[in-house]
Amino acid sequence: MIAYNLGLSTITPVDIIDILLVSLLLYQLYKLIRGSVAVKTILGFSTVYLISWLADKVGMRLLGQILRQITGISAIATVVLFQYEIKKFFSTLGSLFFLSGKQLLVRIPGLKKKSDLSFNITAIVEASKILGGTNTGGLIVLSNTEDLKFYIESGDLLEALISKRLLLAIFNEESPLHDGAVIIYQAKIIAARCILPVTERQNLPAQFGLRHRAAIGMSEVTDTLVVIISEETGQISVARKGILEHNLSAQELRIAINEYLKEG
Repeated sequence: MIAYNLGLSTITPVDIIDILLVSLLLYQLYKLIRGSVAVKTILGFSTVYLISWLADKVGMRLLGQILRQITGISAIATVVLFQYEIKKFFSTLGSLFFLSGKQLLVRIPGLKKKSDLSFNITAIVEASKILGGTNTGGLIVLSNTEDLKFYIESGDLLEALISKRLLLAIFNEESPLHDGAVIIYQAKIIAARCILPVTERQNLPAQFGLRHRAAIGMSEVTDTLVVIISEETGQISVARKGILEHNLSAQELRIAINEYLKEG
């Protein structure tokens, strides 16, 4: 086996692969807990463990025994507290493998499947502009990389081509589908009335309600661009990777969608 001697130690190709895989797992874990209360909880567990270790070292037996009992149930507590994050973590790992027909294929991160249909950006921009002009709330999730099956199953399946009239009909206040989000995967409206995860961030301005919090939450845990039309102000916003861009014009919305699609 080929090995590279760097003076301090010998690194083999297996070691390099090992490091890359661990880095990938840690990156996925970071994406899941970024901006959430999970970070504070993990720090809390770490603090308890550190104090327990120090208590044992200095001979504080009673304190050490109590803290050991707490750290002993930390594994169970982690599963209970972070059940959503754990589910999403394994879902992310599972998305690297997907079924196509009867074959199990491997999805390489960064290598994305292209749709045979053209993405009708104009329909999304025009519908958002009209919804904003009438102060009609809307939530549109755009995905060019993930099929978002977990979230699609929470709503009503449509499997329709993107059109301005259909989007306006869905978000009409008289429509039974207007609550929740529309999910667009590649170039089709896959589902409506979908439930999105709400961000746990506490530092958002009071003007951002549940619709904005859901958009930020969805963008934190998935590779999506989420369009929000405010029911109160009619303003258009987009959420991407946990960052909210507020009060966009129709042209700025078109640019944001184009930039997201180019990344795919």
